[in-house]
Amino acid sequence: MGDERDAGGTTDAGDGTDLETELRVATLRLARRLRQEKADDELSDGQLSVLAYLDRNGPTSPAILSSFEHVSPPAMNRTLNALEALGYLGRSPSPDDGRMVVVTLADAGRTVVLETRRRREAWLGTRLTGLDDADREVLARAATIIRAMMEA
Repeated sequence: MGDERDAGGTTDAGDGTDLETELRVATLRLARRLRQEKADDELSDGQLSVLAYLDRNGPTSPAILSSFEHVSPPAMNRTLNALEALGYLGRSPSPDDGRMVVVTLADAGRTVVLETRRRREAWLGTRLTGLDDADREVLARAATIIRAMMEA
């Protein structure tokens, strides 16, 4: 189980489906469900992603946020306008170049990010608590492997 490869090179997940399909479907469903747990239900996934980026990385430019989110500068500007109107971030001239703008996470934005993380971890924690030790160990190992796959 797990080591058998078919002629196409895919790994059998043990139930007749290939591991690639099972892993893809499971991770997409988990990500979709976790995204439902957020502190402000009015925020889009993209808006929350911008706030989380600012929380992790600190103040930055709209161009960097646009590149990170893979959206056009005008689309990012609309996102920033909406988040600024909610009081979740601020924009100010760059101290290095007054023509540039620096986007900074406001306290209200940080609160939304932290509460969203707390809710997501609580939801996941509840599901993990229902598993036995062996299954939790498998998931811990899988998390390590998936992280390594993403860094490769």
